[in-house]
Amino acid sequence: MKSWLALVAFCMPMTVSAVETVRLENDLVALEVTPELGGRGLAFSLKGRPNLLKTGEPLTTRPKPEVSATADDIGYLGHDVWVGPQSQWWVHQDANPARRKARANWPPDPFLAFADTRIVERTPTRLVLEGVDSPVSGVRLRKAFQLSADRPDTVEVRATARNIRNTDIAWDLWFNTRTPSYTRVYVPVTGDQDVRVQASTEQTIGPLLPHVERGLFSLDRSALGEGMSARRGKVLIQPSAGWMAGFSSGQLFLIRFRHHPLSKIHPEQGQVELYLDERADANAGLLEMEVHAPYRTLRPGEEMEAVEWWTALPYDGADTREAQVAFLCGEAAERLELEDLCGNRKKKAP
Repeated sequence: MKSWLALVAFCMPMTVSAVETVRLENDLVALEVTPELGGRGLAFSLKGRPNLLKTGEPLTTRPKPEVSATADDIGYLGHDVWVGPQSQWWVHQDANPARRKARANWPPDPFLAFADTRIVERTPTRLVLEGVDSPVSGVRLRKAFQLSADRPDTVEVRATARNIRNTDIAWDLWFNTRTPSYTRVYVPVTGDQDVRVQASTEQTIGPLLPHVERGLFSLDRSALGEGMSARRGKVLIQPSAGWMAGFSSGQLFLIRFRHHPLSKIHPEQGQVELYLDERADANAGLLEMEVHAPYRTLRPGEEMEAVEWWTALPYDGADTREAQVAFLCGEAAERLELEDLCGNRKKKAP
């Protein structure tokens, strides 16, 4: 097992990019956001520690992407907001008839992902960004990033979608937070029945290794088998409470959200989703920590919103499930004043 000191060597510092960045910080944590690229989160961490998010090389080499219905995806990564379900991305639009006919499930909406946003509010503790009207998804996104007034180790990330069409539309809001592939993630579940694994079918791609114990889901990380170039796949999870936790770079990255019953989540998605692309080179892959809000129908002009609370705590323990779960259910729960963090009772987000 690599120690946390070794893992820190793999991590990126706070971002280096050619796009405009806005930094919100206090004595404990720092958050970096760009008003470009759809209003994308680029960095979050304890001050003086490595970035918990993973960003892509195109931030410096391709900072001005084409914004059109024919644009393809570019790996800027960081924190992004999509709409779901993915199978419907190109079905309800006339801007690209070929993608509609093919019922394309890739790329994500370029107008949400790439367009510059307008700064609506900017203070030392809060940033609000207004996106453009998307002819693909039929929504306009507003994003708000704010240092918590209650907890100096926490930031709030909020997204609002408005229906800009004169007809009803139906979507969910989908938060996608990219992290390094070596991030170890834990999600509370009631059992194996709450977990759906979507494995890669490529022969040289190793399978995911799901593990449920003591009410917590995680992905085991054994060495790649002979002839395997990567481990890749996706897991759709119905969590038993509104949080998930990632350990990386000497920190605990806790993402909290409003917990919803399975009936509120589109059946093609999970309220929590994890996408892992793990390579032999620890810097080459990624792990996506994703959260879906309820699937809703919006009338013309109607809005819906979703929110996450991100907390960073120092963690200098071993890179093992035993040590991390002990910290999460013990010291972290005590610091967060959430004694039942790893229990069965639900706790409201801050």
